[in-house]
Amino acid sequence: MQHQHFLIFKPWGYLSQFVNNEQHQKKKNKLLGELGNFPEGIMAVGRLDLDSEGLLLLTTDGKTSYNILSNKVEKEYYAQVDGVITAAALQLLKNGVEITVENEKYTTKPCKAQQVTPPENLPERAKKIRDERHGPTTWVSITLREGKFRQVRKMTAAVGFPTLRLVRMRIGKIKFDSMKAGEIIPLKNDFEV
Repeated sequence: MQHQHFLIFKPWGYLSQFVNNEQHQKKKNKLLGELGNFPEGIMAVGRLDLDSEGLLLLTTDGKTSYNILSNKVEKEYYAQVDGVITAAALQLLKNGVEITVENEKYTTKPCKAQQVTPPENLPERAKKIRDERHGPTTWVSITLREGKFRQVRKMTAAVGFPTLRLVRMRIGKIKFDSMKAGEIIPLKNDFEV
């Protein structure tokens, strides 16, 4: 069987899944399957929560998914945070901070963290971020090899700078390259991460 792989820019407001598992859902959430015609057995490699956007790999190959989810592959996120982030906060992020994962305390592994200039080529977000009247914001790059539930958001909040917008910019060697929200790019079977 020939496996299929896709790169998608997940828009804000979509769940990183193709089937809705919630039995008692109050409102209908948008699913990735609404963005294109995907083959049977397609799965998202990792997840981006409803409020996050950016690069997401889709595949029909469980082995590919497992390899990318391993702690060998870096994932880089750009977070727009509330306030002007300090050097001390960036150092804390680099060293690892304590967050809560599944009701247990967890210290994140050391990572790369730095302030970056606001990205100019990101697609417009479906829901507007607050404006300058509410105070300054800063963009930071955080590169991880792990991926706990809402980890980047919890990390920036732990150092006093809550995340306002979160975008996955890179998965291994695959980088965001001015994709539009919802854009889908088929990948060859020998793609590298």
